[in-house]
Amino acid sequence: MNGTATALGIDAGGTHTDAVVCRDGRILGRAKVATRHDNLPASIEEVLVALMADAGEDAVRQASRITLGTTLVVNAEVQGQLDEVGLVLSAGPGLSPLRFAMGSRVHVVPGGLDHRGVEVEALDFDGLAGAASSWTAAGVQAFACVGKFSPRNPAHELAMARAVRQTAPSAKLTLGHQLSGELNFPRRIATAYYNAAASRLHNSFLDAVEGVLAKLGLDAPVFLLKADGGAVPLKASREQPVQSILSGPAASVMGVMALAPDLEEGSSLLCDIGGTTTDLAVFVDGSPVTDRGGMALGGRRTLVRALATLSIGVGGDSRIFVRGAGGGLEVETGPLRTGPAAAFGGSDPTLLDALNVLNAHGPDSQAGDAGASRRSLEALGSPAGLSAEALAAMAWDSASGKIAKAVKDLLDGINAHPIYTLRELKGHRDVVCSRIHLVGGPAACLARRLEDAMGIAVAATACADVANAVGAALTRPTASLEVYADTGRGELSAPSLDFKEPADRRTTLERVKERALELLAGHMAEQGMADCPVEVAEADLFATLSDTGAGSKDIRVTCQAVPGIIQRIVA
Repeated sequence: MNGTATALGIDAGGTHTDAVVCRDGRILGRAKVATRHDNLPASIEEVLVALMADAGEDAVRQASRITLGTTLVVNAEVQGQLDEVGLVLSAGPGLSPLRFAMGSRVHVVPGGLDHRGVEVEALDFDGLAGAASSWTAAGVQAFACVGKFSPRNPAHELAMARAVRQTAPSAKLTLGHQLSGELNFPRRIATAYYNAAASRLHNSFLDAVEGVLAKLGLDAPVFLLKADGGAVPLKASREQPVQSILSGPAASVMGVMALAPDLEEGSSLLCDIGGTTTDLAVFVDGSPVTDRGGMALGGRRTLVRALATLSIGVGGDSRIFVRGAGGGLEVETGPLRTGPAAAFGGSDPTLLDALNVLNAHGPDSQAGDAGASRRSLEALGSPAGLSAEALAAMAWDSASGKIAKAVKDLLDGINAHPIYTLRELKGHRDVVCSRIHLVGGPAACLARRLEDAMGIAVAATACADVANAVGAALTRPTASLEVYADTGRGELSAPSLDFKEPADRRTTLERVKERALELLAGHMAEQGMADCPVEVAEADLFATLSDTGAGSKDIRVTCQAVPGIIQRIVA
């Protein structure tokens, strides 16, 4: 897709669903509606009908690609609302898998493989049927099966999956080797766990979108934004929802890349304050910093390549809580969202309501019914002896304190390692952000206050309230692939594609790189993403010895289509 084509972007957030249509560096139309969690199709249809009214029906129907971004899944993760998972692990040599287990429903199947993928102990399925049966009876429908060395040989994971299917035939199964070919067992467990936990919500959202697009007669190819800032076809995304859990934060990153004219200068911070979460990211010389350690969720690292973002449960609709009394009085904002702000008909006071009260006598903006905001804060604060103004100030202090801590945590994590951006390795240098690119619905209500709280200049971002939809619309398609060659076993494989071919002892690292790029380009072409630039991201070679003392090579190559934007918005 080139810059002259018409691109449509939809961003479904926890509070609002936005849509834009772009062409030739211009936004032809935009729309924003409230997200109806009880009826997602209605929200998608409503925003597209509004977009047609704003841009013209012809402009929307001319879209050659539709790309989605969503914060629905990351919002659910932040609020602890993802599905329960039945986690089935095989043991193998080394530490017990229980050391890395997640959730409360875990079963370890004795037996395992060694680092070459050779079985050292047959699996013992005693007890698995009982565990799976009890989980299913408790309503668990998401299962993940992970073996320690499954990328080298998926046989044990496949056997565990068959055993689970006998007891829970309708369960949605995730297999670790299909998500990543890396041998990091703890991170592969976390990756599989979150893939299973997000599957139902993720696919329900995609079902809603596809149904509405069919109803409206929009038949352009549909893509979903991934955590690394690229986009993949919906079909590919359905099997790996974990790749798009941070779709929303990635959309805001790509949106700022398309909208901010001064992004190339030094280091800057993205702060996307939505209704449910605040998403943070960092730019160095115009390129977003990537998370080389893999996407982190709930304090656990995964094997998902991602932009370096951080999401916290603070947004315009974050509920305000008053706890204690007298000297022990505490006011906290978030992380729970129970509905819209009182200013927009909600029953509980939120951060946006607090901002409305604080902005009543100054230059800053208010939103919705400011009188309703004041009444809601008076009702909450009165039993504790707090005026609306005092409660609002304490609520903002709580929110801004959480944002400031999150910014520090993000920068500390980035500065602890060499800085990798989508463009290049920056070496050892501390990132110090000189400005904040503020986007999100409440941006106009808190820009000045955020600048004062953070001590960093806030740069006005054009179209801040629909930046995520712009980012979705203008993101390039992307994909990644891991390829392994074990010359001792005479095999080259791409586990995520279930692909294998012979590889003799003369196989070199350079040859595996070439083959990996060929396989990725072919896979992307099959998915409708031809002619995208691809590159080798990582390449490792390890010399090994077999049981007989014969020398061989283990080679791992990770390649990817380079994420980026198709064009910038010029006006």
